[in-house]
Amino acid sequence: MITIVDYQMGNLRSVQKGIERVGGQAKISSDPKEIASSEKLILPGVGAFGDAMTEIHRRDLKMPIIDFINSNRPFLGICLGLQLLFENGFENGEHQGLGVLAGDVVRFNLPPSYKVPHMGWNTVTKCADAPILCDTPDNSHFYFVHSYYVRPDDASIIALECDYGGKFCAMVRRDNLYATQFHPEKSQSNGLSVLKAFVEIDPDE
Repeated sequence: MITIVDYQMGNLRSVQKGIERVGGQAKISSDPKEIASSEKLILPGVGAFGDAMTEIHRRDLKMPIIDFINSNRPFLGICLGLQLLFENGFENGEHQGLGVLAGDVVRFNLPPSYKVPHMGWNTVTKCADAPILCDTPDNSHFYFVHSYYVRPDDASIIALECDYGGKFCAMVRRDNLYATQFHPEKSQSNGLSVLKAFVEIDPDE
């Protein structure tokens, strides 16, 4: 069973439906004990970095999420759920994130010909192998909606890059931690293949 973290900041039902479409089972929960004891965990998110961390703190979810990741059980972050893994976000001021990964989250600074937010379909380039990309060809299209992007201190965790006025990190992978800037649940067959591969990861390996 996959647990989807409910902190009032994500399109939870869309993620749950995506998991169910590829044969998985998922429940939505804001219970710290359920999150801590999950087999697999998804942290989705849409909205502002600071507001998200406020809700995570208010619901006492920070340490259950961190402890889960540190246990090396399969974890998937989506969009804001990727960004929150880092140390600091600079949306409407500076805010501390979960601090699981070293680096920060900054706004696109692009020429006027590029619209911000970056919204729509774009291709990604593989930088490293990852089990959840086993059925994802290089230059596959995924759906993005974001004004901020992550800057990992450790480039070796970058699994996918995207180009929008310059290259940025589209996915990270560290052991059983995976997190995407794009929305797999909105990315049709390519996104479903990522979710299917996540569902099929053996949590005991």
